[in-house]
Amino acid sequence: MASSSTSSVHKSFKYDVFLSFRGEDTRKNFIDHLYYALQQKSISTYKDDEKIKKGKRISDELKESIADSKFFIIVFSKNYASSSWCLNELLKIMECHKTTEHTVYPVFYDVEPSEIRNQIGAVGEAFAKHENEEAAGKWRKALKEVADVAGWELKNTDGHEAKFIRQIVEKLSLELRAINVRIDKNLVGMETRINDIISSLGTASDDVHMIGIWGIGGGGKTTLARAIFNTLSFQFEGKSFIENVREVSKASLNSLQSQIPLNGGKVLLVLDDVDYLNQLEVLAGDPSWFKPGSIIIITTRDEQVLVAHGVKLIHNVNLLSDKEAIWLFSRYAFGKEIPVQGYEELSRHVVCYAAGLPLTIKVLGSFLCGKSKPEWVDALARLKTIPLEETQKKLELSYISLDEEHKEIFLDVATILKGWLKNSAIGALESCGFYARIGLRVLEQKSLITIDGERLGMHDHLQEMGRNIVRRSNPPNKHSRLWDRKEIEDILANDMGTKATRCMKFYYRGLDRQISMKGLRKMTELWFLDVADQEFYSNRDINKIIPNFLNALGFLCCNWKFNEVHPYFPDALRYLRWDGYNFSYLPKSFQANNLVSLEMSYSNIVQLWERGEKKVLNKLRFLHLHGKNLRTFDLGLTPNLETLTLQSNGYGSGLVELYMPGECLKLRSLNIYGVKLRMFDLGLTPNLEKLWLSGGDLVELHMPHTCLNLISLHLSLSNLRTLDIRLTPNLEDLDVANCNDLEELHMADECLKLRSLHLVGLKLRTLDIGSSPNLKSLDLHGCNDLEEFHIAESPMLTFIKIECLKLRTLDLSLVPNLNQLFLSECKSLVELHLPHRCINLDTLQCIDLKFRTLDIGLTPNLSALYLKDCYDLEQLQLVDQCQKLVSLKISHSKLRTLDLGLTPNIKKLDLRGCYNLLKLHAPVECLKDIVALDLTSCLGFSSLSFYKLYDGRVNELVEGDPLAMLHFTLQSCPFHPENHLPEFKFKSFHKEDLSSLTRSIEKLISEGLCACTKLETFSRSICELQR
Repeated sequence: MASSSTSSVHKSFKYDVFLSFRGEDTRKNFIDHLYYALQQKSISTYKDDEKIKKGKRISDELKESIADSKFFIIVFSKNYASSSWCLNELLKIMECHKTTEHTVYPVFYDVEPSEIRNQIGAVGEAFAKHENEEAAGKWRKALKEVADVAGWELKNTDGHEAKFIRQIVEKLSLELRAINVRIDKNLVGMETRINDIISSLGTASDDVHMIGIWGIGGGGKTTLARAIFNTLSFQFEGKSFIENVREVSKASLNSLQSQIPLNGGKVLLVLDDVDYLNQLEVLAGDPSWFKPGSIIIITTRDEQVLVAHGVKLIHNVNLLSDKEAIWLFSRYAFGKEIPVQGYEELSRHVVCYAAGLPLTIKVLGSFLCGKSKPEWVDALARLKTIPLEETQKKLELSYISLDEEHKEIFLDVATILKGWLKNSAIGALESCGFYARIGLRVLEQKSLITIDGERLGMHDHLQEMGRNIVRRSNPPNKHSRLWDRKEIEDILANDMGTKATRCMKFYYRGLDRQISMKGLRKMTELWFLDVADQEFYSNRDINKIIPNFLNALGFLCCNWKFNEVHPYFPDALRYLRWDGYNFSYLPKSFQANNLVSLEMSYSNIVQLWERGEKKVLNKLRFLHLHGKNLRTFDLGLTPNLETLTLQSNGYGSGLVELYMPGECLKLRSLNIYGVKLRMFDLGLTPNLEKLWLSGGDLVELHMPHTCLNLISLHLSLSNLRTLDIRLTPNLEDLDVANCNDLEELHMADECLKLRSLHLVGLKLRTLDIGSSPNLKSLDLHGCNDLEEFHIAESPMLTFIKIECLKLRTLDLSLVPNLNQLFLSECKSLVELHLPHRCINLDTLQCIDLKFRTLDIGLTPNLSALYLKDCYDLEQLQLVDQCQKLVSLKISHSKLRTLDLGLTPNIKKLDLRGCYNLLKLHAPVECLKDIVALDLTSCLGFSSLSFYKLYDGRVNELVEGDPLAMLHFTLQSCPFHPENHLPEFKFKSFHKEDLSSLTRSIEKLISEGLCACTKLETFSRSICELQR
């Protein structure tokens, strides 16, 4: 009979909690106290009593009760494992735990998790009585699995049971409250967001938690905070939700202080829409103001406010997915969860415009409710030119709070820089005189931009708002920024250019060249000009050349007859990019006194100035020249240059003359591609951080006496014979590729900063890396003469790829943290030494090697092992079970036996061509997870392959009922090939009971495959497979 509390229960379960425990250890003390505490919190709990209802089998009752419980609390004590009853209970619990509906929490009462995991100490003694029982293996596995689940340990509360129980009950209360809370029917996607934030609180209930919810205006921060407040408020003596802190604090913060409940108990406090640090200092200055267990939730658009106040738990509010947005919009537009028939496509257009912003979705849903289709169409058309006013006002609050410089940067991103790589945008902004790094960081913290994968992003409505600010009140020719092609064409065609324009991007489409240049001449204060050739881009994949933002940008064409017109550049220009520049030189009239950044890709430029003119560009810091005609460059004309990229392209082209003055004190990055130079002397370049040289004629490279700041060195396609980098103590990245004559590489005895070493296609015979404590990646391939390789202790090295070397021995015993190792076509390699403990090794691949024995040591995290065409491999040594190994491929080896008991979770097994393999140990359920199996040409099978197919593909990750496909052919007994046997050959498909099929395969390959002496048993196994 079961005792249970009498509260309301979650609708899907009869019980909230199921208690599993060893009665003789804990029933009358800890369990009684825990059960009472759960009752006091109205948590429905199952606890089996000592008295059992007559005529009722308790095992059946227990199984039913376990399945009818949401949470499982397993109280592990010293004698828990002595009870087969408890262990069978545990099996059922762990079976349910593997579904998404149930959650298990282990409680380690007077034992350690390690004792449960490994069955040692008191737990081992208790479990010893079961060693010979049939279920012992399953019990051990269940104990290990549950010990790896996060739970509670009594020792963490210094043995104080009351405090320990309070922590458990409060955690469960939070979990159940999050499940059972009633959420407003018009809210969507809230449950997941609430649970994510609540789960971040952890199990420590004695702390004061400050939580920040940060994101774009109108993104749902207040709604989420209110939902969390409603979810948790029942647990707190004092609670307060203080709205609109930003607005109210403009008058006085005193009125808000009075709303904070400091009544001696734990409190739940929400401070909504905070925008300045002083507001937090007054309202929630320090955690010590509040009692343990209190929670303070702060919503803001500015992440820096949270960081500065020391808030550790910061959540960026997620905008709505397309599915969630359709649901929310339909609630407001149609009063139901999906669009009404005939409005599906229009609804999708509205949701696409809203781009996940809840405020916009609600406003548009309410506005369009009850309107006809033509009215919907008109409204959508209007939105393309006139932004939604209510949303714009809400978003503009964040812009108004910026200082003047950050406002300018925001408008630059909204009109021009959205979609740019972060570093490119920084260069452009710095060229225009802005402190770009801190400015972009401020915008990101205020949720006005995003930086995703090093590319600048901005919500469509924020971009719309920024562009609207630029357009306000003035005609287009007086806008500070021009990006709209039609507007620009109109301004240039009608000679309406003005000095008000500072930035312009234009993608030319057929405007008369003379008119265009005349219009540009009036833009005397133009700082920023981005120009591109339409014909150039039409012949290339635009996405590979420029950022994906052409819909927001324009580019000025050079599709002109250049012998008839000369370009004109305003002297105010600070940033000039012209892709496809079709002139040989910069215009003579261009003084370039203010030019900071110049980029010309795929151009016809030969040199900067015509006829050897020596016009010095004193302010130029960033220069990128790329073109088939580039022949010469004089660094003496750019004394303050920091970054230089010179790239030639086309057959027979290449830089043939590069003048380096005696010193280039500010040069930090030098990239030269297509070098025709035979000798290159870097001179005095003390601040050089990056040097990349590529070209076929270079035979001499003179480095400075010391290169203290050099971080990255890339050399390729040169004729260098020797390279000395011993005086580069801070080098982090070394890449030398296809320098086919390079015979000597001199490295320092200690490469303390080196992180990446990539050597390809060199003539080295020996390589000694020396001490490289920070080396993470090593790639050696195509160095066909390399016979000797030494590597010192490398504790950070995680990736090694070695191909086509003459090594006979490879010793990696001093590389303890290796994660991925790829060895291929080292046809002389007979010895491979790995560390005895390779704890982090995830992938090991060996192709066409000569070793006979491979000992992979202790590799508990190995997930993929590939040994392909290792024709001499006779022995594979696994020290212990590889629990995480899911993919094993061994082909064309001389292995005679293999124990699958050491790989209990294998999913893909391929042993094709292992002709000598005669014994494969396959314990029960070792193939339970298999999705791909191929034993063709081994174990005597002509073919044996098995695949689970999902939608016609071998893929274990796709949900749905799988179809198993089995091919089988056996023509002779592997032990007695001279005996004549009937040929077994078939192909079958299985849709159901795949576990039975895999057990039949296990049985077939583990019984011993002498079909002569066990023909009846063998035939029966075949029939089981074929059915």
